[in-house]
Amino acid sequence: MLKFRHLCLTVATAAIITLSACNSTPTTENATTPGASPNPQATEAVSQNSHSGHGNKAKININTAILSQLDKLEAKLGIPALSNKIQASRPYASPEDLVSKKVITQEQFNQIQDLVTVQEIVLTGEAKDVDYMTKLALMKGHLLVAKELLDQNQPKQAQPHIGHPVEEIYVDVEEQLNERKVKEFKSSLVSLTDLVKSNPKNPKLQTDFTASMQAVDEAIAALPADQRSKPGFVLQVISGLLDAANSEYGAAIANGKVAAPIEYQDSRGFVIYANELYKGISSQVSPVDPEAHKAIETAFGELITVWPSAIPPAQAVKTPENVTKLVTTIEQNSQKVIAKNSTQAQK
Repeated sequence: MLKFRHLCLTVATAAIITLSACNSTPTTENATTPGASPNPQATEAVSQNSHSGHGNKAKININTAILSQLDKLEAKLGIPALSNKIQASRPYASPEDLVSKKVITQEQFNQIQDLVTVQEIVLTGEAKDVDYMTKLALMKGHLLVAKELLDQNQPKQAQPHIGHPVEEIYVDVEEQLNERKVKEFKSSLVSLTDLVKSNPKNPKLQTDFTASMQAVDEAIAALPADQRSKPGFVLQVISGLLDAANSEYGAAIANGKVAAPIEYQDSRGFVIYANELYKGISSQVSPVDPEAHKAIETAFGELITVWPSAIPPAQAVKTPENVTKLVTTIEQNSQKVIAKNSTQAQK
């Protein structure tokens, strides 16, 4: 089922929420959350200069979060289409409005109250760069799985994965694209989506698809090359991708079956690209912490098997809990490497 992706985004994607708060020291001042109630809301400024773990994960802003972020709440509570329900009932003056607006019950809210907020998070420094790269990496994941589906002559299944970068991500990264003087490519993605819908057999489709993928790569290249190849930086992006994949997979599986193919495919694309990114830095990670490298490599090897193909199997290969364990293994060992890199840099 194709979800309509809300476009009033101002901060990090799901994936990214985990990363933007990694060992941050937030400060709070009065502000008004765009698109929300006129009541004063706090704005949390997050900078990221060092990393000591993911214990202090940022909360999900129920006023601005994209559906892949909200899918975390859906997966936790096991309520079908909860992401859409939360989105449809915006704006919220406080997290408790989820109950007063009858989106969820008080008992359900008690289970997620520590995960949600209406505060806007403003990223600075390295956290902003990680956020930027992770959003573009999510776009890449969507496009990679779309390409697989197009190659298998499945344009209808590919269509949402070409549309998602425009519908749920581009608006959230557009300001940063402008700041970094990246050429606009939203129109190219929209045209590509329209072409897949109207004439998927048009030879122009392949050319336009390649151009769209190159546009995302050029946007990524706006970051300094040395930063894009730095293990500590890339590992944060990988964790963001896996966090999003974990949420999507949790929303895709019900009673041991793939109940939501689009979410299954989203998570596949994110994991494939995360694995590609790790391969690019693995030779730098191994000398820093051989044990952590081995653990990450092994977990990725097992994680990849969860998605045997872009067309989902009837029966899930692993439970969401199993996937969460593998993602946690990668994130925890990534933090060990990041911490060692930070220590070495300070010497």
